[in-house]
Amino acid sequence: MTTQTITLGGGCFWCTEAVFVQVRGITDVESGYSNGRVVQPRYEDVCTGTTGHNEVVKLEYDDTQITLREILEIFFLVHDPTTLNRQGNDVGTQYRSGIYYGTQEQKDEIDAFMAELNASKVYGDRSVVTEVRPVDNYWPAEDYHQDFFERNPHQGYCMAVAGPKVAKFRKTFADRVRA
Repeated sequence: MTTQTITLGGGCFWCTEAVFVQVRGITDVESGYSNGRVVQPRYEDVCTGTTGHNEVVKLEYDDTQITLREILEIFFLVHDPTTLNRQGNDVGTQYRSGIYYGTQEQKDEIDAFMAELNASKVYGDRSVVTEVRPVDNYWPAEDYHQDFFERNPHQGYCMAVAGPKVAKFRKTFADRVRA
């Protein structure tokens, strides 16, 4: 097994985490904050939109079980990469679409994948605005954010926003659902 790490911002981290904990080949998912200016940010600070951080999930994955391309396919299915600093009703720079890589090889693969998406007009006339940068200043979110959907499936936001994203993943990528 070879473990790789990639960090993804797809809006509220509760939603993104809820999907990726169910993906076969993902060995760890941690909600956190990335690519901002403040050291060890707190949720309350990130919510102001002034720290520069993005709500993200840091994924560890076994690249013998799942490829980065497959992860990207799932990621681009479960969020809207064409809206700048927004996912649904969540608005602010902390909800931007972002991919934060650790190696040049990952960056090259991400760039190629995004070029394919734009060339194929998957999103019609809208272009992908996903930020692609090296991971920087990552900090884990508070404990109460970890596994939030799993612990609170009947909470309003989880039912209205995260639940449908999980269902969409499970329907589209049934072969990737963890057993």
